[in-house]
Amino acid sequence: MRVSGSDFFCGLTVPVKDSCCSLIVGGWGGSLFGISSLDGMDASENETTKFMNFEQGRWYRLRLRVTEKRIEAWVDNEKLVNVDTTDKRITVRPGDIEMSQPFGIAAWQTTAALREIRMRRVEGPDSSKKR
Repeated sequence: MRVSGSDFFCGLTVPVKDSCCSLIVGGWGGSLFGISSLDGMDASENETTKFMNFEQGRWYRLRLRVTEKRIEAWVDNEKLVNVDTTDKRITVRPGDIEMSQPFGIAAWQTTAALREIRMRRVEGPDSSKKR
């Protein structure tokens, strides 16, 4: 949740293949949701860009799933990102967020609160072939 401030309260950076990307929640003045970066375009400039009202002091259930060919993200139970990454160049936005690689959670000009953080590896249908 955003406790105070006016920018992103969750910058969740995760590995994707041989690089990383960040799920940005509440960015660009408080309302941006999206993935940074796809083909050099950050969360405010690519096909994952969404704008919504994130209330201060309200808990949100955020979920991110990275598979071999997709990145998907939800706020509460609404899927907002569903992007095919097959031919995408995936990176993090240059700057301070790079310190979160390969896995981290950051906030920008905001005080954030976190709870019930869970991470799990989900084996796909081809996982038995890769062992």
